[in-house]
Amino acid sequence: MKFVDINFLLSVHKLAQLPDPTLPEIAFAGRSNVGKSSLINTLVGRKGLVKVSGRPGKTQGLNFFQLGDEAYLVDLPGYGFAKVGRGMQDNWQKLITGYLEMRSTLCCVVVIMDIRHGAKKQDTQLISWLKQHNIQCLPVYTKADKLSGNQRDKNAAALDAGHTIASGQRIVFSAKNGMGKDELETALASFAKIG
Repeated sequence: MKFVDINFLLSVHKLAQLPDPTLPEIAFAGRSNVGKSSLINTLVGRKGLVKVSGRPGKTQGLNFFQLGDEAYLVDLPGYGFAKVGRGMQDNWQKLITGYLEMRSTLCCVVVIMDIRHGAKKQDTQLISWLKQHNIQCLPVYTKADKLSGNQRDKNAAALDAGHTIASGQRIVFSAKNGMGKDELETALASFAKIG
């Protein structure tokens, strides 16, 4: 299964705007500036499908992309140090939580983390929350090309330990050189039962 036949569908700012739950959905979550947009663009082989920004907080709604007639990819707003007001962050939190809790067609949340940094509390909380709610989750460690092989293995092991993840339950990824792309495609197709 290749993630190529993809188009932007809509940006959701209220739960009432969600499209009918007719296709499996894969959501992408992560702190601001961990490489979420770059990961999605690499996955679908389109440089500018998801706008990449150096400004935290660029994604402000749930952005739905339709993958042919097989699935939706959903880009969630980044969390963490987004330079937006507290009120806006609270609204995002309600929107994201409501979406994750109520969406029957959600089959996996890809939790994206920068491999160069240690385990962050917000990522740990999200992974724990998803497990408690029986929502499948796939941790992906991005920006792997920024580290040497030894440092990459060391940092991945530290993140595994920090989030109590087994190495076989996550993917090490680079948008720059494509590391982990095939593995990610296979895992997502399996979660969505497509291909």
